[in-house]
Amino acid sequence: MSKSLDHLFDQNLGWAQAKTRDDPGFFRRMAEQQTPNYLWIGCSDSRVTANDVLGLDPGEVFVHRNIANIVHTSDLNILSVLEYAVDHLEVSHVIVCGHYGCGGVQRAMVNERGAMLDHWLQPLTMLYRKHRPLFDALPDEGARLDRLCELNIEMQVRRLAATPIVENAWARGQKLNLHGWIYAIHDGLIRDLGPHLSSASERDALLSIDQRVAEPVEPQSARRRQAEDAFAGLDLSDMASPPCCMLPLAYSSSLPKTGGKDE
Repeated sequence: MSKSLDHLFDQNLGWAQAKTRDDPGFFRRMAEQQTPNYLWIGCSDSRVTANDVLGLDPGEVFVHRNIANIVHTSDLNILSVLEYAVDHLEVSHVIVCGHYGCGGVQRAMVNERGAMLDHWLQPLTMLYRKHRPLFDALPDEGARLDRLCELNIEMQVRRLAATPIVENAWARGQKLNLHGWIYAIHDGLIRDLGPHLSSASERDALLSIDQRVAEPVEPQSARRRQAEDAFAGLDLSDMASPPCCMLPLAYSSSLPKTGGKDE
């Protein structure tokens, strides 16, 4: 006899009752046609759920998830989701959001081959092998994994922008914006990684993904942006010394960029 999952039904009942108690019209609104403004293409990792990460209710974001948030242009699943989101729901934003420490991306870095998962990850594996010396120059395995997680997102945004679905939307003047983000499970914050694309000309002007391997960008969280905005209006030339938390401009501009997870 198969084991039942009654505890999940009980949790569902408790959730539905709590939702109705806190917002009596919640399920009535959910039953109406969905009108999301966002398509989220993310990883299948159970710790990264779009609505929770974005603080949005059901119905506000259309979601596709797969191992390592890969955009395969031959995958009928993701292409069907993309077409429905762009052509029928007319979303304004498509977000590719991966996460640091991704197990799928980590699999692309190993020598073990042959599983179905390896076929799925092959484009990422080929990128890693092609630029292996640059990855090996990073300080440790964690840094290499984080860097590949970032590059994976940048590569998938480019592949997304090359689909006829997106190209046709841009050609007919539809406002459609593509974004590359990365999520850090250790603090719950999304980092803006890029690229951000709203036209074929912007896509065509991008550096190749091979060039991006050698020229990393620094992902930024909202916390970092807010801090920068707070100090943007200060005139440091009028100060004998900058605030304790800021470096002199000449010195800070000479510092190397750091990858990944700003605090």
